[in-house]
This record gives sequence, structure tokens and C-alpha cells, in this order.
Amino acid sequence: MDADVALLQEAGQVPPDVADKVDTGDRKHWDADAWNSDWYADRWNQLSDRWSKVVKLSDRVEVEWFKQVGQISEVAEDEIAVSGIGTIAAARVDPQDGLPFIVVSMYARWIKPHPSTNSNWMGYSDGSAHRIISDLSAFIGSTNPSTHRIVAAGDLNMFYGATDNNRLSLPARDRTVFERMAALGLEFIGPQSPDDRQASPTPQGLPEDTKNVPTYYTTSRSPETAENQLDYAFASRGFHKEVTVRAMNEPKEWGSSDHCRLWIEVASP
Repeated sequence: MDADVALLQEAGQVPPDVADKVDTGDRKHWDADAWNSDWYADRWNQLSDRWSKVVKLSDRVEVEWFKQVGQISEVAEDEIAVSGIGTIAAARVDPQDGLPFIVVSMYARWIKPHPSTNSNWMGYSDGSAHRIISDLSAFIGSTNPSTHRIVAAGDLNMFYGATDNNRLSLPARDRTVFERMAALGLEFIGPQSPDDRQASPTPQGLPEDTKNVPTYYTTSRSPETAENQLDYAFASRGFHKEVTVRAMNEPKEWGSSDHCRLWIEVASP
């Protein structure tokens, strides 16, 4: 794809045939096993086998990965305090022909309700999303958004602009995620129509004038019949004018995942 950096979610090990072409950085930037205590040892051998990662793909950029530590109140220059397992990875990207910026790979994993609720919900993703927002907030040191340059993107497992009758969503709770991003000075930049292919007819639980574009399909569907958008990108207000995003959701360009790829470009100043 001639990309410089990949923001991955639910990523496993690097396939051997591309191992010499990518740099995933120190495992401490993505593997929560490296900083968690052994509280999980009696349940699982490892916390997860799929992680959010920032991957360097070219020599046109330098990447400085932030290694994960637990939820402490003061971190070192090369650290990020993380509160959700497998939900986030962050790095500083320094392009040869531009100014440096922070990138954040986001995965709002499903969380099941506590057993005491006796709930039959499959889970909710807004809890993970809010943990992600709290973690990336550490890169914001002023109410003036021009003081930070951040691109955050990934799978939030929720529908932007869902109506209250959406059967697959918790619309009121999901809205708080997008509102909180805006409150931090992070602009929602898409992907959205008319730049990308929309689902037809409009999926249940979205307004008729929605600009959402499908980025995900279930096992009963295919890229051609994909309906719902779960993947989004944000950028610091002001800086967002230099950033564009599109969903590679045409069937011929979709790729091998059940999620299509987002192509994000950061213009040189």
C-alpha cells in the first residue's frame, strides 16, 4: 500500500513473509502482559493474543513507541499509562517532510456486564472507549487544541449517529464517546459519505440522512453487502484540516479482514 505507519487492532503475530518489512517496536508498547501483575495467572496463560499496535512500514518516518505502564499519575517521556487491556497503542511519528505528531490505535473491546446483573447483553463497548479517551488525554496539556497534534483511529464497535431505536447499539451511551472526544479538542474526521460508498438501503437504526459508510461485515454478509460503520478517525482541532481519511470499502479493495482499511493522509505543512 506504500503506507508509512499502520494502526492495527486485534493484531496477532507478524506473518513470517513480511517480518523483514515491518517494525512493531518493543513489545512493551502493546503487550499488557508486560506491565500487568500476575492476577490473571490462575485464569489464562496470557491476557490476550490480539493487541492494538502501531507498526512502522517505511523509512520515510521515524517512530518512537510509548511503552505501556499501569495507571500511575506521572509517567516518563517514553511511557503511557493504560487502563484497558488491548485497547490502545500509541507512538510519536516524525516524518521526513513534516512536523511530528502522536498516533493512537484504538480498539473498544466488548465488556460483559457483571454477573450480579443477570443480564443477557452480549456486552458494551462504550466502557472501553472511555478508558481509551482517558488514556489518550495524557497527550493533551492545554484546553487550546493547537497545542497538540494527535491522530487517533480504530474500531470503536459503535454506530455514529445511531437513533434511539437501534437494536445493535446503546445510542445514548455511544453519543457520549463522540461528545467527549469533541470536548477534548479532537475532531471527528470520518470516514463519511460522499467520499466513500454507503450501504443501500439505509441500515435499521440510522437516520435516512446518515453519512455513515460500511466498514465491517458479519459472517452472514460480505464486503458487497456490508452495512455498518464501526471504524472512525479523529484529529486535533486545527491539525484536523491537514488530515484526510477514507474507507477502503469498495469490494475490490476491501482486503482479507472483516473490517475494511482506513486510509489516512497527513499533509505536509
